[in-house]
Amino acid sequence: MTLDLATLFAAPSSPTLFNFYRDNDPAYDVPDGARLRRENLERYVKSWDAPDVLLVAEAPGPNGARFSGVPLTPEVFFLDPEHTLFGLSPTSRSAEMGRPHAEYSGGIVRRVLAPYAGRVAIWNAVPLHPHRAGEARSIRTPSRADVRAWSPLLEAVVQTVRPSIVLAVGRIAERSLADLGVGATYIRHPSQGGAVLFAEGVRNALG
Repeated sequence: MTLDLATLFAAPSSPTLFNFYRDNDPAYDVPDGARLRRENLERYVKSWDAPDVLLVAEAPGPNGARFSGVPLTPEVFFLDPEHTLFGLSPTSRSAEMGRPHAEYSGGIVRRVLAPYAGRVAIWNAVPLHPHRAGEARSIRTPSRADVRAWSPLLEAVVQTVRPSIVLAVGRIAERSLADLGVGATYIRHPSQGGAVLFAEGVRNALG
């Protein structure tokens, strides 16, 4: 599958939205981190082999795609030979020192989806990291403006995958898909005590 990622890779960061595909934060990233994250995402998208399910979440948090470049995937998985994404490149200074970032929600999502490997493509309604101004490692809820700005790319993802089943993880993802006229099954986000409901929702939707 081919998906044009040029707009994503070139988008400038703002005081509250960090484009980790374009920019590095020297406090946290290895010098070529942005390039590695672009390559990771390109390799992930190329690995989509006619998936019939598209799972759309809200936005990257400070420990998952922010350092891996792959939606809902912490970089720690890249060092696990049992994981399908083994061999992609960690990009944090922490990983360089032997402490790759893990992420609670991303870890749950990947474990729950493991039985459906190959069937599911994962994306974020807002593909950049939304944070509070002056707090690079924080997380904020994506605004309506954030969602609207990235709606064309989400639409392109839907058209590229052409899924028979669409799962919306969280209400923002659900609304972003509804704005495009895409019907989706709502799944509870795994954070803040939602792990069991997330797993149940995925199993109910996918069998």
